[in-house]
Amino acid sequence: MSHVSDMKILFSRLCSFKNGLPTFKHGRTFSQNVERPPQPLPKESVTPLPPLSEPMSNLPPVVYASSKSENYITEVTTLSNGLRVASEKKFGQFCTAGVVIDSGPRYEVAYPNGICHFLEKLSFGATHKYPTRDVMLRELERHGGICDCQGSRDTTVYATSADSRGLEAVTQVLAEVTLRPMLSSEEIEGARQAVAFELETLSMRPEQETILMDMIHAAAYRGNTLGLPKICPMENVYKIDKGIILNYLKNHYTPDRMVVAAVGVDHEPFVEYVQKYFVDMKPTWHSEDSDTFKAQTDKSIAQYTGGLEKEECEIPLYPGSDLPELSHVVIGLESCSHSDPDFVATCVLNMMMGGGGSFSAGGPGKGMYTRLYTNVLNRYHWMFNATSYNHAYGDTGLMCVHSASPPARLHDTALVIARELANMAGHVGETELRRAKTQLQSMLLMNLEARPVVFEDIGRQVLATGKRKPPSFFINEIEKITGEDIIRVARRMLSKKPCVAARGKLSNLPSFEDIQANMTVKNDTSGRRLNFFRA
Repeated sequence: MSHVSDMKILFSRLCSFKNGLPTFKHGRTFSQNVERPPQPLPKESVTPLPPLSEPMSNLPPVVYASSKSENYITEVTTLSNGLRVASEKKFGQFCTAGVVIDSGPRYEVAYPNGICHFLEKLSFGATHKYPTRDVMLRELERHGGICDCQGSRDTTVYATSADSRGLEAVTQVLAEVTLRPMLSSEEIEGARQAVAFELETLSMRPEQETILMDMIHAAAYRGNTLGLPKICPMENVYKIDKGIILNYLKNHYTPDRMVVAAVGVDHEPFVEYVQKYFVDMKPTWHSEDSDTFKAQTDKSIAQYTGGLEKEECEIPLYPGSDLPELSHVVIGLESCSHSDPDFVATCVLNMMMGGGGSFSAGGPGKGMYTRLYTNVLNRYHWMFNATSYNHAYGDTGLMCVHSASPPARLHDTALVIARELANMAGHVGETELRRAKTQLQSMLLMNLEARPVVFEDIGRQVLATGKRKPPSFFINEIEKITGEDIIRVARRMLSKKPCVAARGKLSNLPSFEDIQANMTVKNDTSGRRLNFFRA
């Protein structure tokens, strides 16, 4: 009984302490001290607020944003000198504008290879309007702008993102950097040092993608167009000078090879700014005979050759990691151009192959159910990487699989990848086809949510075809792909000679003939064959 009485006394003291809390210096009291009349609650309700299924009272009516088709139309205007201007409206305060040029390493056959590598380092430098790079960057920063230049094997892109109200200043900056660069001796020397430093660091990095992509293209298109190196060869670093660069710009940075594109702007004022700064103001290399000047550019079509490109060397290791030393092999096949009727089917096939690294994380959206994961990485523990790539160009394409493993397992690795490529012509399951199509569609739509991606898509399509196909066109084309289309495209690729690039310790690399023999298409409808590996 004493215990019960003690609990009662304790409880009463707590209650008295609660009711007698002192006030703060500012005169505030706890809300418990404020006496509020109890509010009557609706029947069968625990809160005075209305249920979520009913609108709250005294609120203005909701106005929803509507999607208008005219807001997503790409407008294209061709100016008097042949320069094309393309733009598309997009919600938001900022815009992305840039220049897409039909220029790249594939056109350097008459020049020392590496000019486009130099131009990337020289981009957004001093011009006739802006005496230094800092002055130009300050002009962009006034409008919250950023800039970048990237080049591929057949295209060079100068791009900026800034406040839409600074569109005229951004357009002037783009015209200056593409048509009126100063190319001072200090800038060229700085670019030379940057290229030399990049070449030195490439050989010290464990990542091999950049080097291997150059090697597989060299094997696929030996000595022509797309087979020319994207990375400046070391022997050309000190050959390239201002005269060579200006000669290249004069021949390749011409109006008929350029598209000025923007996203998030009104078309008519943008065309006026382009006319003012790109047409009315002449480029640095303009002269009296420019009206009769005929550009000398390589117009040859890419010639696929196939073959082997290899380099025996030691691949650097990741610092502090337990990963073993790796050797790399890439096996490729000629696919098709982005204007080919089989282009979409090839993209679906590439998505079905998928792949990645052994330590990648994620589920179906990350490609864990693709063939290179389920048939290769999950079965052969020595494989550290197996990734499929599809490169599409205006006149050809290249589909390849990059794999990496310890040098002792390189023989088995190459044959596993070769046989998996041959299996592309086998049975295609409905589930994996549906998964690949859905993943490709979602990837397309998610990427196009980013304004810079939309800009690049507009620029590249208008440069290649003169117009832009909307995303809905590709979504519908993806949906039409069948299993028969996949098998037909795979057989088309496998009917040609493969190309192989290998780098690292290559004593166990199988011969090119062995790799090619394991890629022979059989009449077996399952597309599967027994694999026998050396112990």
